[in-house]
Amino acid sequence: MKAKKKDIRALTKEQLRRFFEESGDKAFRGNQVYEWLWSKGAHSFEDMTNISKTTRQMLEDNFVINHIRVDQMQRSSDGTIKNAVRLHDGLIVESVLIPTPTRTTACVSSQVGCSLDCKFCATARLKRMRNLNPDEIYDQVVAIDNESRLYHNRPLSNIVFMGMGEPLMNYNNVLKAIDKITSSEGLGMSPKRITLSTSGVPKMIKKMADDEVRFKLAVSLHSAIDEVRTSIMPFNDTFPLSELKESLEYWYAKTKSRITYEYVVWDGINDRKEDINALLKFCSYVPCKVNLIEYNPIDDGEFQQASNKAIDNYIKALESRGFVVNVRRSRGKDIDAACGQLANKS
Repeated sequence: MKAKKKDIRALTKEQLRRFFEESGDKAFRGNQVYEWLWSKGAHSFEDMTNISKTTRQMLEDNFVINHIRVDQMQRSSDGTIKNAVRLHDGLIVESVLIPTPTRTTACVSSQVGCSLDCKFCATARLKRMRNLNPDEIYDQVVAIDNESRLYHNRPLSNIVFMGMGEPLMNYNNVLKAIDKITSSEGLGMSPKRITLSTSGVPKMIKKMADDEVRFKLAVSLHSAIDEVRTSIMPFNDTFPLSELKESLEYWYAKTKSRITYEYVVWDGINDRKEDINALLKFCSYVPCKVNLIEYNPIDDGEFQQASNKAIDNYIKALESRGFVVNVRRSRGKDIDAACGQLANKS
């Protein structure tokens, strides 16, 4: 039986160099191939034009490049682009390019589906099929960078891990992808332009702090009252707010990097005075800012955007206590590309 070909991008540069040495070639050939795979984004061995045909054939015989393919691209009336990305095994994830006058942001996925159970999120209704590999995460960013240059005449400026999946449940692969994205041998992006958004897995937040990551942290909070948060994010039962608070204090003590809380206000769920007071208290634990996010319905009507008055009450209360608060208007709603809407309808 023919041996299964290896995914070449799972190899480090050192392993590639060793492969060439053991094949009777020069080690530096590994450097050339590594550059083609990462900074030049080669989709096939045929693309590697400064390498001999014989060597390209040897690579073809031993390895595959499991490159993603943008199966479908939708453009919103506001300039947002949503990609349905087909993976090498036929599964699909979605990623989004979000433009503003000053920046373009890539919203990337880390899992096929999601292992958490947030009731307001369309992705949570898809069972988690698998984690994405580092190269599959990296490829989403490359595709969006190309689209940003093509449609907005500028390179990608920011990345948020807010697409499908819980990034901290795919920790090692997400960190490897970020290493490649920030490496001079990859895309050379500053880690300060990358934000990892989590629903809040305390032990993994502590691990990030211990690993001295340099990217930013955002937490999907949505309520600072345990009963309310558990009713909309049932896993809060396992990771209650007291544990989340402790992990965030640990994160700030280690990194000195302030946290962003993402917070959607829903009608009749978290729009009372006691909800506001609980958030004010939670915000006092570590330096932070709050993004109040416009809600995007996912068909069933259980969750409805709160009134403007309720959102104004949050803004006034937070600002009166000196907290930075931004209201994030959703983009790409007409193509189901907004927060919480990624569900592979394509």
